[in-house]
Amino acid sequence: MVGQEDQFSVLTRVSAGTPMGNLFRRFWLPALLASELPEPDGAPIRLRILGEDLIAFRDTEGRIGIVGAYCPHKMAPLFFGRNEACGLRCVYHGWKFNVDGDCVEIPNITPPDNFETLKQRMRLKSYPAREAGGLIWVYMGPKEQIPELPEMAWLDLPKEHIHVSRWLHRSNWLQAVEGEIDTSHISFLHSVLDPDPDGPDRLRLARDGAPEIIMRETDYGFYYGARRRFGDEYYWRITQWMLPMWSAIAPPIDDLLGNGRAWVPIDDYHTMAFGYRYRPDEPLSGEEVAYLDSGAFFPPRGEWRPVRLPHGYTIDAYVPTASQANDYFIDREVQRTETFTGIWGVNEQDRSLQECMPSVPGQPTGIVDRSNEHLVKSDLPTVTARRTLARLAQQLEEGQEPSAALQSEQYAVRAFGVVSPISDFDELMKQHGQLAKPIKYKKSE
Repeated sequence: MVGQEDQFSVLTRVSAGTPMGNLFRRFWLPALLASELPEPDGAPIRLRILGEDLIAFRDTEGRIGIVGAYCPHKMAPLFFGRNEACGLRCVYHGWKFNVDGDCVEIPNITPPDNFETLKQRMRLKSYPAREAGGLIWVYMGPKEQIPELPEMAWLDLPKEHIHVSRWLHRSNWLQAVEGEIDTSHISFLHSVLDPDPDGPDRLRLARDGAPEIIMRETDYGFYYGARRRFGDEYYWRITQWMLPMWSAIAPPIDDLLGNGRAWVPIDDYHTMAFGYRYRPDEPLSGEEVAYLDSGAFFPPRGEWRPVRLPHGYTIDAYVPTASQANDYFIDREVQRTETFTGIWGVNEQDRSLQECMPSVPGQPTGIVDRSNEHLVKSDLPTVTARRTLARLAQQLEEGQEPSAALQSEQYAVRAFGVVSPISDFDELMKQHGQLAKPIKYKKSE
């Protein structure tokens, strides 16, 4: 039997060749926002995904390249390269590479007889990239097993219907995912004092902080119902978790709004968070976009800037303003009189806890020391996710591919919330289960 320390080592380590790193590489992952590469021959973007230093660029013909960050000649950083004439040219000696990583020019030598062979040897590592839903996606696994993009309900919507964002999360990916699927914390961390009983959903949550949780495992991950008492009825929130790190979060009752997050490991100690929100039936309103841009939900308040990671590589990221260095701007007077935490913003509230958990002794900040952790009944989604991920990583080591990666249609699911007199989960899904299915966008005539 795998011990607790070994299990968490398997779940948290994501570099090439590790069990979890191999599992992540079987799935399409969001890499950056399409808006970050707005035009052909524009500036490249520095990324680090699953411990690999990468560069993303859009070439003259609009094709996306996600390639190794350094020129194989003398390891010069290609971020400073010239993006021109369907390739990224290293400014050190002029070597040029296309979106497939092929070396197409070596202008600082006289071509020898074996010039074509030499260029093949000098190619960059490259990964397939696609653009959908306002995101640029990357696949870092075996190319002979490349799957289709996950058929999420929002990927084919017009851009006016979708709001996507990404930001730096200073923790291992696992604690971020576990916070995402933890429903009981919403009743506390994100609550206000003296909630209006007739107010919006997030205020109702504070009235019952001990929801009954019923799980249903699926090939794509799981979904669960969190049942809270609400007067003579029940307030149900149905949450979706899709492998390896996607969520769909319940919207307000009687609202077609869809939203959720993805957590892509930068390395073992940092995560790139992606948020999505969409309406299948109409464009997002100006008020909705302004709310998101305010930092109240996601993305948090912050700025785009270069970030030098501890191992030395610099990435381009949206960096939240509230951080451990300023105690996330906690206001103790607000905590006494208005909100449960005194910290403004849902994202800041999450990060204040997930980024400040104790680290494994002798390790850099980011991976939690779980040796003194004591899970309870409401942590069922966390336990299930850990068990599922560990099992799939082990099966992949034994040669069994994850079926979810190959069955992209399974990702066409939604989360929802409903107030109902029904107490049985299966009966609730019989009556309201259609709300978990995607709503097809209909173009106006």
